[in-house]
Parts: sequence; structure tokens; C-alpha cells
Amino acid sequence: MARGVHTVALREKSEGDTMQPPNWAYGWFSQALLGSPGFWGVVRRSAYRVGFCLFLAALILAMGAADAQSKQRAPKPKPSSVQPAAAVSSSPMGAESRLLDIYRLILLGDTRTALLYATALVRDYPHFALAQLVYGDLLQARSRPMQQFGDALPPQRKAGQDALADLREEARLRSKAANERPRLMRVPSQFVHLAPEIRHAIAIDASRARLYVLENRASGMVVVANYYVTIGKMGLGKTSEGDQRTPTGVYFITGRIPSQALREEYGAGALPLNYPNPIDQRRGKTGSGIWLHGPSPKQFARAPEASDGCIVLSNPDLEQLMRTVEPRLTPVVIAPRLHWVHPRSLQSNRQDFEARLRAWSQARSHSDPEALRAFYEAVSIGPKIAPAVDADGIAPATTRQTDKLLPRAPRALSLLRWVDPEETMIVTLEEPSAKDSIFRRQYWARQGRQWFIIHESIVD
Repeated sequence: MARGVHTVALREKSEGDTMQPPNWAYGWFSQALLGSPGFWGVVRRSAYRVGFCLFLAALILAMGAADAQSKQRAPKPKPSSVQPAAAVSSSPMGAESRLLDIYRLILLGDTRTALLYATALVRDYPHFALAQLVYGDLLQARSRPMQQFGDALPPQRKAGQDALADLREEARLRSKAANERPRLMRVPSQFVHLAPEIRHAIAIDASRARLYVLENRASGMVVVANYYVTIGKMGLGKTSEGDQRTPTGVYFITGRIPSQALREEYGAGALPLNYPNPIDQRRGKTGSGIWLHGPSPKQFARAPEASDGCIVLSNPDLEQLMRTVEPRLTPVVIAPRLHWVHPRSLQSNRQDFEARLRAWSQARSHSDPEALRAFYEAVSIGPKIAPAVDADGIAPATTRQTDKLLPRAPRALSLLRWVDPEETMIVTLEEPSAKDSIFRRQYWARQGRQWFIIHESIVD
């Protein structure tokens, strides 16, 4: 039975890189297991337990568990105290939180309860390959000593070594995200300002294979959900059509596509992004169709690097995300690694830029074309294109597309900063009009110590 379970788990994964375990994990294992009281007595009493401790060691390495110092500070819980960890889950009592509970039970030696949890998990999520893998391990542990995490028999191990490496890396990333959660009162450094109208923002940390949903509250931005994600087969840095890479930068959700309008491989639906954005286009990047979407119904999740460039979430996580965010104004930051900072540290960037934005607004309100052209000078990135402005101070791309604007100054709804190494600021403005508000999006780039507009348009 366990043999079949391992086969299912290995077949459900795509090819990927082998996980390289961190050096500190060996020290943690020595301290947490080999150094524990009575360990060698246990070894002498039972060869089975020796094998299972080797299994635990491999599991620790694959999971990337918390470092030795944090383990020393935290009291070791008893098996009976392990409860479903909704605090670290992608959703309350979701599949991931249940999987992490099983790992904790195994590390505490409570394999009987772990097997009960695993049985329920594979029943509820039969296509969750990681769940099938640990379920197979726990079944095999009842009849023979375990040697490693994902202890398939040699023929299966050889045939599915790439898939097994993907599963180990997925397990490591999921556990690492649980152990390294963002601190309270911290936001990704790209979010300089979000007005109350921008209710949510998304930040993706590729190094952790994690998507964070932030809610914009009166007290500040708060992480309200986080999900495991898959990126492109060739990693980050998309430059051309078909390169199987995921782009990095600041993007916006442009709409919702229901599952009924998509092929089965896209799962529960899709949230398209505006790739290539104006900065990408100026740099000659090509390609299209970068979405947040789900996997095939025959998979619960994909390997960490297994898409053609899109961001892929499990279908339950995608469904929750689609219910949460709004198209048009919801920003999506995709970064190699997120840097979480206190919002106060972003104030200097905001004040410096807003002074320039106010000067542009004043020149526009005075209908001074010459003054306005100074804000649209070409900068060093991409083709040197300086958009002309008409007598009303509106670039041709936005002229006469909307009702007459009211004299009130535009208001910044969001300021998003991106450095790679050029420094850019993506601004969404609300402009009052006779019938309804108009949303204008501008892309500014810093040249020396000054900011210049390199693109602007009306948000559809």
C-alpha cells in the first residue's frame, strides 16, 4: 500500500532542482535528537527507532526547521499539545497547516497520531503529493526502519528522483515560510503609500515561493494570508516570449477569468497581470499572458519552479484570493526577495517624491505646456521618448478619453517604488471629473536627483 502511495506522490510532481540543506540544520539535529537525554538508550533498545530517527533527520533537513537558538529558547511541546496551526496556514485549517501539524507530530515521535492526521489529509486532498509522500512514509514505518524523507523503494527512488527532489524542496519552502513569518508592523519596501481606497496589495517573494496578501487597514497594512506558489521553470527575469521565466517588478491585476473560460490546466481561474508594463516595454521585453492561476484539478500544487512564467497557487488558495482582491487598482509586487521594513522608514522616499508630484500637478493646473514638458524629459532607461503634452497639459494617450476634469488637484492613491538598479515610482492618481473619478497611472524614473515621467495613461 505504501509503495503505491509513493508512486502517486512522485508522479504528480514536475522536474526541479535538488534541495541543498543548510549547514545549521546538521547542528540542530545533533542538539535536538542526538544530544537529548536517553537517546543512546533508545538506540540500543530498538533498531526500528534508529531507522526512524534517521528519517526524522532527513525530514528536518528537508523542512528547513527553525534554527538551534530558537529551539533552545522555545519550550519543547508535548505530543498532546500539538494543535492544528491555523496561525501559520494559508487558510484556517487548510491543507498546508494540516501537513505542518503532521511534521510536528513526527518530530515529537507521535507517529500514531501523525498517521491518523495523514490518513484524513490524503482523503480530503487526494492529489496533494506531499501529503501522499508523508502518508506513505508513515505506513512503511510500521513495517521497516525509515532511512530518509520520501523513503521509496530503490526502483521507485531511481525512477522518480527528480520528482522526489521537487517534493523535498517544496516541503522545505513550506516549513521555512511557517518559521520565518514577517514581523508585525512591517511591510514590503516597495509599498511607499497606499490610500484607504486600495484595500489589498499582493507581494510575492520568489526566494520563499510565497505570496503574501496585505490588507490596508486604518492602523496600517497587515498580512492577512500567505500562500505557497510556483514560479517559472527557468526562474526569474523574464525578457522574451517563451523563455519560461517569471517577470519581476510592480504590476496590477487587470481582471478576473473564471474557470469556465479556461482550459483545465489553469485550474479554478486566473487573475491576469499587466505584463509587460511600460517599463518592461521600454527595455525591449516581450511576451504576454502572465497570470496568477491554479493547477490542473489532477494536481494540488506544482513544484517550486514548474510554470511557463505564471504564478501558480493551489486551487483552494486561488479561489480565496479571487474573492479577496479587486482588479484595476490592486498592486502585485514580484521580487526575488522581499525586504520587510517599518512604514516610517519609507517616509523620506515618499516626501521626496511627493514634492515633485505636487510641482507637476501645479504646472498642469496652470495649463503651462512648457513647464509641463520639463516633467516629461526622457531618461536613461530604454528608448529616449519624451511624450508631448497638449495645451491642457494632458499627454496625447489620455486626451479626450474621459469627461472634463474638475479643477481639484489629483490625489495619489498609491506610490510603489521599484529599484533594479534604476529607481522608478509607479503612481496611481484619482482625478475628479463631472461624472465619476478617473484613474491615471504614471511611471516616473529618477535621473540623478530628479524625477521624470516616462509613461502615463488612463486606467481602463
